[in-house]
Amino acid sequence: MAPFVGTLSAQTMIASTQTNHPISGVKNGKDQNPVELACSKLKEAGLRITQPRVAILAALIKAGRPTSIDALHGELGPKSCDIVTVYRCMAAFESIGLVRRAFLINGTSLYEINLGDPNRYHVVCKQTNKVEELDTASAAELRRAVQLVEETLRAQGYSDVGHIVEFFGKSPVGHRAQAEVSVPAVPAT
Repeated sequence: MAPFVGTLSAQTMIASTQTNHPISGVKNGKDQNPVELACSKLKEAGLRITQPRVAILAALIKAGRPTSIDALHGELGPKSCDIVTVYRCMAAFESIGLVRRAFLINGTSLYEINLGDPNRYHVVCKQTNKVEELDTASAAELRRAVQLVEETLRAQGYSDVGHIVEFFGKSPVGHRAQAEVSVPAVPAT
């Protein structure tokens, strides 16, 4: 019997040794969906594309806002992966810049996907923990200010400069809702 002689690319062979996930042979280009783009960033960083990582990325992308690890794990379901895997994946994703971290007022970490978009800034309601994106004009002004500070730090010799900016306040909607709830009903006479 003659040995098999085929034409497999090096990329296909490497991908097949790393995972059996169909997205492992992701294509390069603008026609990638967000999960494929995230997987290509994993490959560029030398990280394996595994079923749990793809599921976590898909859940994070689906959330579309900063999300806690507990909420992500809940979205994935208990059979997808354990919570320790979610923590480890988020740490790996953050180390390669694939996710950005935000915080609630109590210090809880929230994560959002970073597929090369400009930083999104948020305001967190102190009463409800609801996270809202800062309005476009304020976010643009903040980006300019942060960019100036980062450029100044680099000029002073700092490297690998980054930042975390979060705003906290009582939402006018949350404040009204809480006031409405706390007002006792007046009995009809």
